[in-house]
Amino acid sequence: MENLQDKTIIITGATRGIGKGIALKMAEEGANVAFTFSSSIEAALDLEKELLNKGIKAKGYQSNAADYAAAQELVEAILTDFGGVDVLINNAGITKDNLLMRISEDDFDQVIQVNLKSVFNMTKAVIRPMMKQRKGSIINMSSVVGLKGNAGQTNYAASKSGILGFTKSVALELGSRNIRCNAIAPGFIETEMTAKLDEATVAEWRKAIPLKRGGTPDDVANACVFLASDMSSYITGQTLNVDGGMLT
Repeated sequence: MENLQDKTIIITGATRGIGKGIALKMAEEGANVAFTFSSSIEAALDLEKELLNKGIKAKGYQSNAADYAAAQELVEAILTDFGGVDVLINNAGITKDNLLMRISEDDFDQVIQVNLKSVFNMTKAVIRPMMKQRKGSIINMSSVVGLKGNAGQTNYAASKSGILGFTKSVALELGSRNIRCNAIAPGFIETEMTAKLDEATVAEWRKAIPLKRGGTPDDVANACVFLASDMSSYITGQTLNVDGGMLT
């Protein structure tokens, strides 16, 4: 699909799970991929190699998107290395689950910092170059938990819900510059993390989903391709649920 041919895409937190699936899909669609990782250097080198094998330009950057100055430096480096930025996918995220009674202030702050503040940091860093070229697509990874809440995840739910309000506000502010901003809310996506869960629990979850299966990183990546490309040129400020009908 020439829609993404030679476009430069930044993805935060891409060495595993959904982020990795998005990076590989974007490369298959002809996009050049700049991705971030926090500590897994080996996984980052493997991913970089895998992406380069698809005949596109790719580079991994060790960077903490939750750090404002680091995010600015990262985007500067990517602009130098790639010559521009067309799409930003804010995917970096963590969980530190606990019931509110037991959750520590630090666990609350860290999740907000990594999941929500990083979206502000990275978006702030790309809007100037995007405004200059009068074009851009920003995709923020939220969650069904941000829409319906979840016991034991007050910190995560607050961060993912905050992303939705941020997305709508950015869409309103930057629409006149032809910069679009949308969110994706994945449901139960089966990744390396969910593979460690008890099989009976996972089977129960699948049964409760109208499509009777968990999603794959590819399902989320396909939604990203749509929102990154000109196929969605008249769509902004929206949340696309990729959840098998979970919130229907």
